[in-house]
Amino acid sequence: MWHRLIFGLWFRPVEVLDEARDRSVWGAAAFLCLLCGALGTLGNDSFWEGWRVGPGQALEAMALADGVLLLASLLLGVATQAIARRLGGNGKFGPTVTLFVVIFWATDLPRLALDACLPGDSYPVRAAAWITSAFGYAFAALLIRGQHHLPTHKAVAAVSVQMLAAVALLKFPPGA
Repeated sequence: MWHRLIFGLWFRPVEVLDEARDRSVWGAAAFLCLLCGALGTLGNDSFWEGWRVGPGQALEAMALADGVLLLASLLLGVATQAIARRLGGNGKFGPTVTLFVVIFWATDLPRLALDACLPGDSYPVRAAAWITSAFGYAFAALLIRGQHHLPTHKAVAAVSVQMLAAVALLKFPPGA
C-alpha cells in the first residue's frame, strides 16, 4: 500500500488522497521521514567529516538527527490538523497527520537525491527545492481540503505556516 501511496502522489494525487482519506499510514510516514533524513545527512559535508573521524559516531549522529526529524515532522502534521480543526474542518487525526508527513517527504525526495550527489548551493538543487516546495504545498492543501471538507482558501491557510516553516528550515536552511 505505501509504495502505491508514495508513487501515486506524483501521478494521480487527488485519487490517491481520496483512497487514503480514512487510513493512517504511520509506517509510510516513518519510513519516508527516516529515508529522507538519511539522504539529507548523506548530502551534508559535516557527516562525511565525522565519518572520517569515527564512523560509529557519525551513524549515531545520523540516527539522532533522524529521530528528531521524525518527531518534528509529526509535530508539523499535528499543527496542521489543529489549525484545520480550528478553521472548521472535521478530518480524522491519524490520516491527516501521517498523510501530511508522507506528502512533505515524498515531494522532497527529488531534491534530496540531487543534494546527495551535487553541492547544496548548485542551481539544480535550488531549482528542485523550489519546484518540490510548490508541489508539496499544493498537495498538502489538497489533502486538507479533502480530509477536512474545507474550502480551498481555508485549506491553504491551514497548511501555510507549517509548510513555510518546514521549507525555510529544511529545504533552504539558514547559511545555505
